[in-house]
Amino acid sequence: MIVTHGGVVYLSGQVAADPDADIQEQTRSTLARVDALLAEAGSSSAHLLSATIYLRDIDNDFAPMNEVWNEWVPDGHAPARACVEAHMARSALLVEICITAAVAED
Repeated sequence: MIVTHGGVVYLSGQVAADPDADIQEQTRSTLARVDALLAEAGSSSAHLLSATIYLRDIDNDFAPMNEVWNEWVPDGHAPARACVEAHMARSALLVEICITAAVAED
């Protein structure tokens, strides 16, 4: 879900298309969904303001998730970010990402 208000885009929690994939593939899939939604809302990963990342197993999944995250975030555009361990809505899900971004200025 996308909500835009006052030049800010709020994305509800996004999850992977394939919950049976490993943490890196789930993270890539989730970020691809984020990219598509941001584009639909007139924004991009270069306009990130904040992110909250929920991991099912932070001890084992933080480093591999973070590797994918760091490849995805454009240099110089890292948002304020929190990463927490959480019980997921479905047990196969390893990561869920909520994003806040600015609408790109023309």
